[in-house]
Amino acid sequence: MSLENLTPAEGSTHSRKRVGRGQASGWGKTAARGQNGQKSRTGYKRKRNFEGGQQPLAKRLPKIGFFSRAIKPYVINVERITVVAELDEITMDSIREVHKLGKSVTRVKLVGASAKDLASKIKDENVITTGK
Repeated sequence: MSLENLTPAEGSTHSRKRVGRGQASGWGKTAARGQNGQKSRTGYKRKRNFEGGQQPLAKRLPKIGFFSRAIKPYVINVERITVVAELDEITMDSIREVHKLGKSVTRVKLVGASAKDLASKIKDENVITTGK
């Protein structure tokens, strides 16, 4: 036995139905497409979620979810970026001097195990910590 001698089991495969090959084949004329109509034409494709004119399921169900437009603060982990924790006064300007911030950043949140100890150093309302 070798690869070129392998054959499928008896009765497990069927020959393809060749339609539209004349009346004598039994699948001529309408070629198993019924009579006239859009579905019998060449190139017909049904839309993905078309339900025969019934309102599709995706449109019947309510919209869910919410997208918040509130500006979220830029998060700085003081355990990783220790230069922020070593500042005498923590303001937006002093953070910008020691850490690279984009121009669009307007609020900063300090996180980490020692972030709540820095609350007394914060002198700007745009800088917040996790626990005061």
